Formats: sequence, C-alpha cells, structure tokens
Amino acid sequence: MPVIDIKDAYRFLQPGKSLVGLDLGSKTIGIAASDLGLRFANPRPVLKRVKFAQDAAALCAVFEREAAALAVIGLPFNMNGSSGPRVQATRAFVRNMEAVTAIPFIFWDERLSTVAVERSMIANNVSRARRSARIDSAAAAFILQGALDRLHFLRPA
Repeated sequence: MPVIDIKDAYRFLQPGKSLVGLDLGSKTIGIAASDLGLRFANPRPVLKRVKFAQDAAALCAVFEREAAALAVIGLPFNMNGSSGPRVQATRAFVRNMEAVTAIPFIFWDERLSTVAVERSMIANNVSRARRSARIDSAAAAFILQGALDRLHFLRPA
C-alpha cells in the first residue's frame, strides 16, 4: 500500500481499527498503538532489529494483533528541515514494507520527539536504565499521539 498523507487517513479507517506508531532506529523499532477510539497512544514492547525479513514479519504480526488500519512512522528530519541518512533509511524501510503489507504508512515529522520524551522521563525521576529500555516505544507513542491529535482536527463532519 502506498504512503499517504494524514489528510487522507479517514479513507482507510474503519470502526474497530487502530493506528500503530513506529520509531525506526538502527537497532530497535519503538512501537505504540492507539486505542480503538483513536484518542490515545500507548507504548508497546520494543522490537529488536535483526534482518529486514524478520523485522517485517514481526511488524506484520503487530499490525494484525493491534487491528491496525494505518501505520504512522517518524521521519527524522535534521533540525533545519533537510533530509539526512536516517530519513533515507526510513523511506527505504517503508518502500520495502510495501511489498509485505497492505497497511498504508503516514510519515510524521519526529524532530525532537526522543528529546521531549527523555526530558519528561528525567522530570519524572525515571532511572537511566529504565529510560534506556523504554525510550524508543515512548518516542513512538509521542509520534503517534501527535498524529492522533492532528486526525482529531481533520475528522469529517
């Protein structure tokens, strides 16, 4: 399925379906899922990356388990808005996923998502070890929540 703009998301949403948020890293993939009311993003366990085929199979299982209609994936632009190697890697990952799933993807600007999540965890006295274990899925939830908030404003009348 193609990459779509968030403005077109409601064409793909059906009752009883959720959205899955992804924070793609080189070693892990942070995962979050929305509730069925599309209001709240909830972190899920991190996926340790192995090889693309195994990562894709694991993500497809997540999509099925979460009854996902769409996947929102963070696009890590540079602070000046330019595309760097991580943006290219994310786009390539999504192109490869198109061959194994019918789930449409939405790219979402994720600049400073990890920084915001880490600051929040520090403010809540989360230990360094626990931050390390949870940061990727918390960042995926942050990315997904931004998309869910935008969808709320785009909701058809």
